[in-house]
Amino acid sequence: MPEGLHYHDYLQLDKILGAQFPESEKRQLTAHDEMLFIIIHQAYELWFKQLHHEADSVAIIMGQPALNDNSPELQTVVHRLSRCITILRVLVHQVDIMETMTPMDFLDFRDMLRPASGFQSWQFKELEAKLGLKYEHRHGKEYYTSQLRPEQVELIKKAENSQSVLQLLNTWLERMPFLQEGADDNFWDLYRKNYSESLADAEKNNLSAFDAVFTGSADMTERSLSPAACRAALFIMLYRGYPLLQLPFQLLNCLLEIDEQLSSWRYRHMNMVHRMIGTRIGTGGSTGKDYLKSAADKHYIYREIAQLNSFLVERRKLPKLPVHIENKLGFVAS
Repeated sequence: MPEGLHYHDYLQLDKILGAQFPESEKRQLTAHDEMLFIIIHQAYELWFKQLHHEADSVAIIMGQPALNDNSPELQTVVHRLSRCITILRVLVHQVDIMETMTPMDFLDFRDMLRPASGFQSWQFKELEAKLGLKYEHRHGKEYYTSQLRPEQVELIKKAENSQSVLQLLNTWLERMPFLQEGADDNFWDLYRKNYSESLADAEKNNLSAFDAVFTGSADMTERSLSPAACRAALFIMLYRGYPLLQLPFQLLNCLLEIDEQLSSWRYRHMNMVHRMIGTRIGTGGSTGKDYLKSAADKHYIYREIAQLNSFLVERRKLPKLPVHIENKLGFVAS
């Protein structure tokens, strides 16, 4: 009888457990914490691989010509985005383990790592591109691939030239069948009026921003979401209590949470670097903490969704939906 699959072989543990080669050991020096440093970063890269697996599957589903907003497929998208959020929380918490290493522990092997650096994590840069971070919106874009190998640069460029989750989100929102431009202008006119009346004197400039976002009255070249997509997203936020809009709202909320967790990871990383090396430059030649702070401040992928919260009104001021729209959303008029 043939031997069945073994745990050790299935997980390729010979390769995984034999993949740690501390530089300090090669030089016959003592640096106990280098093993921890290697394993944490290998774990990061494995989780990045899983995040790619989830993001690719989400892009395939959302790239379909027609995605039913009340279907198992949309539920799958929300589920897998939720898994991404949980993984990102793990990445944030891994910093706690890294911080058990003191600055002096790090100095035992830090100079041996040059010019290797986390800046060379091509998987993370590719993931950012798949989620929707545009090249022109990157901090330090002129050299962000300068330390990568040619085949890694090609993978990132391929991701940048493919439909990102953000672009697919825009297309999906534009297909939303409710309150399309021209068909239900009375609703938007009333909503704009209610929104204007809700603004404090110091917020009156918000009205021009409202018009720019939802009618495209300003230059839209710097935006990722079209006016039609923004109207659909705002409508989902306002009326998320209707059955048909609950999954779409969860999708939007998941993307905001992904941004928040990515931001948390960047800031934890930045503070850890400051704690470890102060104002010294990174091993890859970056400005260390200063670079990380600038990237953390700029790299919000779903910023335009978050900004829609500026245009909400209180529930009691929401316009009553026409009967034909309530019917589409799953309610039958009495």
